[in-house]
Amino acid sequence: MRISVMDVGSKTVRLVVADADGGVPLPVHTAKWRLRLSEQVTPGGPIPEQAVEQLVHAVAEASRAASRWGAAGPLAFATAVVRNAPNRHEVLRTVRARTGVALCTLPGEVEAELTFLGARRWMGWRSGPLALLDIGGGSLEVAFGRGRLPDFVASLPLGAGRLTHEFFEDEDPPSPERVRAMRRKVRHQMRDVAARIRWEGPRTAVATSRTFQQLGRLCGAAPGRHGPFVDRQLHRRELREAIARLAALPAAERAHLPGISAPRAAQSLAGAVVGHTAMKLTGLRSVTVCPWAIREGVLLRHIEDGPSWWAEVTRQNEEAAPPDPVPLRIATASS
Repeated sequence: MRISVMDVGSKTVRLVVADADGGVPLPVHTAKWRLRLSEQVTPGGPIPEQAVEQLVHAVAEASRAASRWGAAGPLAFATAVVRNAPNRHEVLRTVRARTGVALCTLPGEVEAELTFLGARRWMGWRSGPLALLDIGGGSLEVAFGRGRLPDFVASLPLGAGRLTHEFFEDEDPPSPERVRAMRRKVRHQMRDVAARIRWEGPRTAVATSRTFQQLGRLCGAAPGRHGPFVDRQLHRRELREAIARLAALPAAERAHLPGISAPRAAQSLAGAVVGHTAMKLTGLRSVTVCPWAIREGVLLRHIEDGPSWWAEVTRQNEEAAPPDPVPLRIATASS
């Protein structure tokens, strides 16, 4: 059985096509299309028509790629950048009408649950009670569990892109006062969630997302070309030192540091502040940077629980939409 998953994030649309024989999603093709939605959408603001047009094009391309590789229509979802937009229902309807792809949004807590599942399967049962941190563009997901699915999840508005826009938009590099102000906000937002993680006492802690992968590389972890099976650790002490390096440089110069890509250079400092503060508050001295995350979690749920699980997700998404949407006035696709 060949299946595919499509993830519309704050920076890119990512596609994974995988073979699911044996109960494990083995990728046969991956691709991404750059959108940079977070640069066109202010936190809490609508997605502009030009960005919707770019999204439609990328989703259509990804759907065609999945078909070429022999997969049925992709399990397609959008993360916080679309989920938090006031015109999200119109955007989702437009994408479906123009591409035939039933793009949906997932609650932040569901994202955390699926990411936890992906990390649990990658780490295995020997990891024991497991804590998870995942920094996206719009939100931070935290989870803890002893089994296949988490016992506790939380989704907080502490995404690297969101905080960069809030605190660093007009200062590059930002002043020490701005960095301290961001850290205070993260501490305040994370206080109760961190207390729960400390109380649970995880045996193993993992971090997922491109933000953590790039921070891990900046702090000395092996580069991606060494493959997914190399152990990659991110230590809190080294991340604290990385914050000072990132804060001293404008965004354009951060892109020259190991692991920091140009599209994510501007938000790399916010990601480091969130990551370090989360680790400190939860009492985690180090985390394992895990290559499996939400996309693998979606594939695993589909494999293990059957197609009816995703059908229920999309049904709930449609029922949550307002009955009389105002259609987006963008040109019909001819490309």
